[in-house]
Amino acid sequence: MEQVTIYGRMSCPFCVAAKNLCESRNMPYVWVDMIEKGLSKQDVADRIGRPVYTVPQILVGDEYVGG
Repeated sequence: MEQVTIYGRMSCPFCVAAKNLCESRNMPYVWVDMIEKGLSKQDVADRIGRPVYTVPQILVGDEYVGG
């Protein structure tokens, strides 16, 4: 299974739910805490190649699956 990357914030219940889902299903994932890393929505948009209006932003491998 490809690694899941989640861009989000711990203060966001949807972000935490996405992280918990990966943990409960033993899916390999990387959690990128935007606040901890000092990332803005524009920084994430530059990394994923699409506009960011909400979090979480989730990728499976290199494939964008939603926000």
